[in-house]
Amino acid sequence: MGNLLCCIQVDQSTVAIKERFGKFEDVLEPGCHCLPWFLGSQLAGHLSLRLQQLDVRCETKTKDNVFVNVVASIQYRALADKANDAFYKLTNTRTQIQAYVFDVIRATVPKLNLDDVFEQKNEIAKAVEEELEKAMSAYGYEIVQTLIVDIEPDEHVKRAMNEINAAARLRVAANEKAEAEKILQIKRAEGEAESKYLSGLGIARQRQAIVDGLRDSVLGFSVNVPGTTAKDVMDMVLVTQYFDTMKEIGAASKSSAVFIPHGPGAVRDVATQIRDGLLQATQQ
Repeated sequence: MGNLLCCIQVDQSTVAIKERFGKFEDVLEPGCHCLPWFLGSQLAGHLSLRLQQLDVRCETKTKDNVFVNVVASIQYRALADKANDAFYKLTNTRTQIQAYVFDVIRATVPKLNLDDVFEQKNEIAKAVEEELEKAMSAYGYEIVQTLIVDIEPDEHVKRAMNEINAAARLRVAANEKAEAEKILQIKRAEGEAESKYLSGLGIARQRQAIVDGLRDSVLGFSVNVPGTTAKDVMDMVLVTQYFDTMKEIGAASKSSAVFIPHGPGAVRDVATQIRDGLLQATQQ
C-alpha cells in the first residue's frame, strides 16, 4: 500500500538509501518519506546504525613457540553522516574486520612470550583498535571498542602451567610447614626447660622444708626430753620414715614386689648407711 502511495517508513536507529535511476541520491532518516517511483526513485536498502559486535578467534604462535587462540571482540557501528560509504564501499563488513584483526594479532603476538601475552593483552587490543579505526573509517564505520576477551594456550601447555604453579605453591607450603614445626619445637623446648626449672625450684624448696622441719623436730625433742641427743632423735625419725614407707608400699594395690631386709637390725643398718652418707657428703 505504501509503495502505491509512494511512501516508505524508516525505523529508528536505521537509515535508508535512496537511489534515482540506479544512482545514489540521498540518505533517508527515520520516519516517513515520499518516494515517487514513477520519477525513477527507488529504495536501495537499509543500513542499521546500532552498535554491533563481532567475535574473532585467531590462532597464532608466541615468541617461545607456544600456539594460542586469541579471541577478540570488536564493537563497531556505521556512521550516519557516512552511510553512503558504509552501504556502497563494503560488500561484507564482518569479513573485512576479521581480516584486519588476524593481521594485527599475528603481527603482534609472535613478538611476545606466552606470559607477556597475558600481561599485555590491553596493548594488543589497543593495537587492533588503532589499525581497525584507521582502516574502517574510510568505509564509514566507527570502531567503538576492542577487547581481548580470551587467550587459550594449547591444552598440554595449560596443564604444564598448572603443574608448575602447583609445584611452586607446594614448595611454599612445605617451607611454611617446616617453619611452623620449627617454631613449635622451639616453643616446646622452651616450655620443657621452664617446666624443669620450676620443677627443680619446687624440689629444692621441698627438700629445704624437710630439712627445716627435721631441724625443728630435733631441737624441740632435745629440749622437751632431757638426756636425748641429736643422734637419738635422728634414729627415731629414720625408723618412723622407714615404717611409713613400708606402709605405703603395702597399701598400694598395683605396686611391684620389693624385697628388702627387714628386722630390727635392718632398721639400724639403714640408719647407719644414711648417716654415713650424710657425713661423707658433708666432709666432701
